[in-house]
Amino acid sequence: MAAAPRHPAHEDLVRRWLDTVPARSGLAADPRPYAENLLARWAEPQRRYHSTDHLVAVLGHLDTLAGHADDPAAVRLAAWFHDAVYRPDRSENEERSADLAERALAELGLDDARTAEVARLVRLTATHDPAPDDTNGEALCDADLAILAAPPAPYAAYAAAVREEYGFVPDAAFREGRAAVLRQLLELPTLFRTPYGQAEWEARARQNLTTELDLLTV
Repeated sequence: MAAAPRHPAHEDLVRRWLDTVPARSGLAADPRPYAENLLARWAEPQRRYHSTDHLVAVLGHLDTLAGHADDPAAVRLAAWFHDAVYRPDRSENEERSADLAERALAELGLDDARTAEVARLVRLTATHDPAPDDTNGEALCDADLAILAAPPAPYAAYAAAVREEYGFVPDAAFREGRAAVLRQLLELPTLFRTPYGQAEWEARARQNLTTELDLLTV
């Protein structure tokens, strides 16, 4: 079977990885093969939304939010790993992704404290509920949820891609489950925790969620 074509941003993503985990004497291994392994994971065929495009988007949003984080490098590493293990029919994706981060970053020779922080942030994406003083968590969660504030057409494409990922779920069950998720999000006091997210994304995200919920429940 022929290999899947490389994503157009492949080399840029590798460069970004090397900029975040530079090949310096303190590392125990060459970081480039780790980028290639992660990018192969992000390109797996079961992904429709949680794909390389999502990684590109999250890293781009983190460029905007980096000034909010105490440790922007740890947050960017967490972005690389946060959906590195993804199976739509499994509930332990975040935990397995965090385990992968712990193993890979230890092999690379990153210090224990930063490795632990990256794994903590990856696990946080299971709930998107950072503590008020968790600036790293706020930046990562806001970047991960920024798609909710997309213009109508990209938001509709996102919602359709999520449905494709859950193609094994019957329509009625999917609509019920998705509606429950949307209601839970809309009941939150705020979807975004960073000042930028609250100012630039909150209102549009709530409008998108409300519109999707209306379409699911007509």
